[in-house]
Amino acid sequence: MASSFLSFSLLFITVYTADGFISYYVDRCEFNSTELKDIRYISSTYYNKLEIARFDSSVGEYVGYTEYGVKQAEHWNNGPELATKRGERERYCHNNIGIDYEVALSKSVKPYVVLDSEVPSSGNHPSMLVCSVYDFYPKQIRVTWLRDGQEVSSDVTSTDEMADTDWYYQIHSHLEYTPRSGEKISCMVEHASLQEPLVTDWDPSLPESERNKIAIGASGLILGLILSLAGFIYYKRKSQGRILVPSN
Repeated sequence: MASSFLSFSLLFITVYTADGFISYYVDRCEFNSTELKDIRYISSTYYNKLEIARFDSSVGEYVGYTEYGVKQAEHWNNGPELATKRGERERYCHNNIGIDYEVALSKSVKPYVVLDSEVPSSGNHPSMLVCSVYDFYPKQIRVTWLRDGQEVSSDVTSTDEMADTDWYYQIHSHLEYTPRSGEKISCMVEHASLQEPLVTDWDPSLPESERNKIAIGASGLILGLILSLAGFIYYKRKSQGRILVPSN
């Protein structure tokens, strides 16, 4: 599986208000590894929801976006603020990112797969399979379909990775297809938590829901036969124990 690009942000917001006007600062760190070279530090200055100036570590100095912001950027670039901001990528971002990777971002949770069939919405194909992947972390994942070991690229639609409320993710991939005798269809999942791709083969026999219905029905039928047999045996025993009295 190709390496996935991870991007997270650390935010620090400072807000000042006076007479209904709002001035605030947003500091953020964007990164895809713990290496300093892969970290970008951005500090934005806002006034009444409008960004007026920004320091970007990839630029190395302040840039103004409004008339007042341009003046402020020029002032900061010629003052001690510039040296301070240039050091924040290492002091603020690098240290915090190392902690985040250690306690959370380096962890991974294996997904589990449910393969099921549905009635397709279009009339082009008589069958549709759904590969649902649940409870995985991190978010980046790849779900593909295989037909006799070869990747299927057409008639496939997938949802985005959807966040659950417990920090895990789920994704669903749909395959519309026309069944062929003897073919093998599989759903393949590639994820950082897996040492090798997780391949789940489709069983063309009855879906699990239908098998459950049949099992429940068969259990009910057997129970009914047992109760009927027990009733018949009880009736026979009672009949044999009766004393017949001839009538006059």
